[in-house]
Amino acid sequence: MPMKTETIALIEAILEKCVRGALIRTRSNKTSRPFHEALLTKEMVNASSFERSFSTSFGQGPVEEISRIVAIDAGFTVTRQRQTLVNVFKGAIDEIERISSGLRSGELKPNWEREIANILAFQKGDTVVRRVLSDLHLEKDGKEIFISIKTVKPNLDQTEKAKKDLLLLKAHDPNFETYFGLYYNPGGPRKADYNWSLPSKIFDMRHDPVVLIGDEYWDKLGGPDTYTKLLEIFARVGEKTRNEILSL
Repeated sequence: MPMKTETIALIEAILEKCVRGALIRTRSNKTSRPFHEALLTKEMVNASSFERSFSTSFGQGPVEEISRIVAIDAGFTVTRQRQTLVNVFKGAIDEIERISSGLRSGELKPNWEREIANILAFQKGDTVVRRVLSDLHLEKDGKEIFISIKTVKPNLDQTEKAKKDLLLLKAHDPNFETYFGLYYNPGGPRKADYNWSLPSKIFDMRHDPVVLIGDEYWDKLGGPDTYTKLLEIFARVGEKTRNEILSL
């Protein structure tokens, strides 16, 4: 289904705000770089400065908000930064810590389905309450989806924390859908192209079903072809702002 007109307008407004903010910062922080300009041209140096500023603007907040808007358009009830109190067997908690330690040290290789099976084997004994904060919580037709959104090149600590949270949610309720989401793939168009090594110690980034990268991430939120539709929206906004960027 096509995106609603109001959904497209909301996304365009977020993008234009990010671009305008980056333009303002780039103009106000201009620095003379005569050697850079002599070697690379003034236009390339200005473009590089703008790109760094835009990358700062277009971070976790805008990605989360566009994700929320896309999921609402697809009929989900959506909450950002959702807190969930999970009640988990003590044995499962210990198993999550064992898995995390083993992955971090390299003694274990990541395998989401095997890890879930190990955790769900603990069904007796004392329980522990933990708080889990999810970047996105989606709900529709009785189905609940929890997503931890990270930068496309997350560090080891961020990835390990996300893994623990997702495992806690599954230990609390195996029916929860949980995902580790990256909004684009820095390695190329296919999931198999992902080549940032650090999170691969914690997740099998190319094969684990819990990992959503690029088109898989956006299509989970908005349905088939959402990734392509978003690129078209970005391109339209780019056409409107490009001349101003090039005139820096």
